[in-house]
Amino acid sequence: MDDPTLAGTLQHVLVPRTFGRHNTGTAEFIILSVEIWTTGLVVNMQVRSAAGPQFRRPGIVVEDHLGTVYTRKGSVSLGARHLQYFEPSVPEGIRTLTIKCEDSEGIHQVLFVAVPSPRGMKGGRLKVRNMARPAIGTDTEQEAS
Repeated sequence: MDDPTLAGTLQHVLVPRTFGRHNTGTAEFIILSVEIWTTGLVVNMQVRSAAGPQFRRPGIVVEDHLGTVYTRKGSVSLGARHLQYFEPSVPEGIRTLTIKCEDSEGIHQVLFVAVPSPRGMKGGRLKVRNMARPAIGTDTEQEAS
C-alpha cells in the first residue's frame, strides 16, 4: 500500500477511552486509534491472529451519522500492528464515527468515537473580557479594623 497520508494533513487522532478486545472467528484485535487526515481515515489496530488456514485480518467498516460511504482503499501490517485506510475523509458536520467489524456471522459494532468540531480545534488565543475594577479613590477607601 502506498502511503496515502503523504498527500494529506493530519487533522485529528481519536483515541478510545478504553481498549477492549474484539474477537472474530479468525482474529482478536484492539482498535488503538482512528486518524482523520484531509485525504481519508486510518484505523490503527493491534491484531492477534488465530493460527490456521482461515487466517484473515478484521474486516473493518466505518460509518457516520450522515450515511457517508467510506471505502477501504488498502491495508498494511507490520508484526501485530495493522492499519486500514479509508476514503473519503470525514465531511464537515460529522460528530461521530462508528467502527464495525464484518465477519462470517455478520457486522458487529466495535467502537463509537466523537469527532471534535473543526472550529473548536483551531487553537489560538482566548479572548479575555476586561472586567473593570472599581477605582480606588478617597471616597471608597476603608480603614482596617
